[in-house]
Amino acid sequence: MRRSIPGLVVWTLGLGLALGLPGSVWRGAAPPAFPWAALGPAALAVGALALAAPALAWAGGPDLASRRSLALLEAPPDLLWAGLLLALWPAVWGPPGLPAWLLAFLAAALPGEVRWLAQAMPPEYPFPLAWGEAAVGRVRRTVLVRLWGRWMAARLPIWLTATLVLERILGLPGLGTDWFTRVTTRDRRGLAIWVLVLALLWALSQSRETEAA
Repeated sequence: MRRSIPGLVVWTLGLGLALGLPGSVWRGAAPPAFPWAALGPAALAVGALALAAPALAWAGGPDLASRRSLALLEAPPDLLWAGLLLALWPAVWGPPGLPAWLLAFLAAALPGEVRWLAQAMPPEYPFPLAWGEAAVGRVRRTVLVRLWGRWMAARLPIWLTATLVLERILGLPGLGTDWFTRVTTRDRRGLAIWVLVLALLWALSQSRETEAA
């Protein structure tokens, strides 16, 4: 519990700042309506990433953390992936929409998340590697199942900020754009809700292990 006190203080200060904003004094913009239509595509993107990244980490194991090929795919920023997708998008398909956003999001996020999971996995030499492939697979599966919930909660805020770039380039209203718009319009209630949601994700990502006396 004591290890969580600094985080609780930070999130409490963030909530206080969100509620204490003076309001917009230089523009007459009203708080935007929440983009409910973006929830479905966002859930689809998160669901695809939540299944694909652990599956690849399970197949490759902790050695993926040191693969140069994976690091090269992780290096390009979201801006580059979105621009490349726009350049390669066939004109006969019409303007890129949610399918393009989903592809760009997975291309930008998947390599980094696979490496994140691989780095969190324990070494396999000499054991369980010496016990055979079945033991290796069982250990990897156990580690990833226990890590999955905390990984999702810890990484969702990062994915939120990443979608902001993709949404702006592709011209789509989404969760990241909604967050940024509420910041610029100083929507106190909307920002307070966002801070509470992110604080809840942070709380879910914390270890439930009790501290030794």
